Amino acid sequence: MRLLVTGGCGFIGSHFVRLILNDHPEEEVINLDALTYAGNPDNVADVAFNPRYHFVKGNICDHDLVRELVKECDVVVNFAAESHVDRSINDPSPFITTNVQGTCNLLEACREIGIERYLQISTDEVYGSLGPEETFTEESPLAPNSPYAASKASADLLVRAYHQTYGLPTLITRCSNNYGPNQHPEKLIPSFILRLNRGEHVPIYGDGTNVRDWIYVTDHCRAVDLVLRKGKIGEIYNVSAHQELSNLEITRILLNMPPYLSFSGLMPRPPLQF
Repeated sequence: MRLLVTGGCGFIGSHFVRLILNDHPEEEVINLDALTYAGNPDNVADVAFNPRYHFVKGNICDHDLVRELVKECDVVVNFAAESHVDRSINDPSPFITTNVQGTCNLLEACREIGIERYLQISTDEVYGSLGPEETFTEESPLAPNSPYAASKASADLLVRAYHQTYGLPTLITRCSNNYGPNQHPEKLIPSFILRLNRGEHVPIYGDGTNVRDWIYVTDHCRAVDLVLRKGKIGEIYNVSAHQELSNLEITRILLNMPPYLSFSGLMPRPPLQF
């Protein structure tokens, strides 16, 4: 089987590319990535010379390129996305372009050419905020609170529509907050670790009670791989570690950790115990 993985140089996508190459020695990966600020070739440097790995620099909004790549693949896994909430508040336009129009371009190529499975990587941000006594389910209503979340919810609805209207074999996963090696330093956990290592204060917005579930990135990727192979076409799957913590609780955990020198590189699971 040959997989087209979009956004495979990003934080989560790169871990998924590595998992496929390591766990499925008969499979090939084509990694399509535009190498924006969140896409780093170093994230996949250890597999760059694997004969089953092929990198293509390009954008999922590129109509002709996407169609040529889809023709060569059996399944598509779409990790490509603008994904930072604060950036989306400052300028929503790139989020609409990549997350909505880019997803539509992928879906249309898959519809025209034919594909065994299309898997959309989404986020639990589409459900809005999690209260202290709540959990999200696949039936939870969509209530996005940021342009980023709204763009991902829009993409999910497009995926559903392509399944319902055209019979495209689609799947959606919605995951909670990831953490792990090679995460972009603008994200909460690596940002706080870097600040603390420099002896700086860490910023808590509001009262710090906003709750999210946290999952280690390779655990998420294993779930994506399982859904890709065993998921029921047309279904949505939430991916969770059932580790719901507020930003304030995360901050207290990090403050009580021993000095942590780096949050980059291929290191073992960090000692972030919940």
